[in-house]
Amino acid sequence: MHEKREQFRRNNQFVTALPGDLSAGLFAKAARRKLAADELLFSAGDDGDGCYRIESGLLKLCILSPDGGERILDVLGPGAIVGELSMIDGAPRSTAVYAVSGAELSYISRAAFLAYAENHPALYRHVATLLAQRVREMNDIAAAWSFLPLEGRTAHALLEMAEAFGEDIGGGRLLIRHKIEQSDFAGMAGIARENISRILNKWMREELISRHAGYYCIEKKEQIEKIAGQ
Repeated sequence: MHEKREQFRRNNQFVTALPGDLSAGLFAKAARRKLAADELLFSAGDDGDGCYRIESGLLKLCILSPDGGERILDVLGPGAIVGELSMIDGAPRSTAVYAVSGAELSYISRAAFLAYAENHPALYRHVATLLAQRVREMNDIAAAWSFLPLEGRTAHALLEMAEAFGEDIGGGRLLIRHKIEQSDFAGMAGIARENISRILNKWMREELISRHAGYYCIEKKEQIEKIAGQ
């Protein structure tokens, strides 16, 4: 079952991309927006006035802890839809979204979304599937934060990135084809950046992972999976 889910996610950019015909039609008259690295797209509590499709770059979905710390719930790449929850219920944004790297987005208003959905009801089925997958992912993250030790949380975050953006380069090695800062790994794992640095450096010494020109590579996936409790 896990292998089937992994393949599904690899082929569909975190399972947030709509089928090509629906996506093309929905965003046919979309406005374009560009974000610089670390630029805010919207904050939790903002009006849910529209949704976005990522054309290039990476975005991160975040919540802030009471002490001001950042927790990253997901990292999304090209093809992903962002802000779709407010298209369904009309409620304010539930998370903040920032650009991890420079990004280009397509934007449509909620009114345009609802008008398109009225003529293409299959859109709701695909969005429901998207939201169900997001809930499952949030459950996985909550379990990792609640029950895994620090190394387990770090391994879980690393595998999430590899599942979405990893490329098999032979010998069972997975190269994560996006540069991810240690601060972002810390946000995904829900632990302090200095702990992430210590753990990643330890794994590099043990040759569980490596880093090439800023890109992380999982050298021994089975051992990382074991640390993550998988």
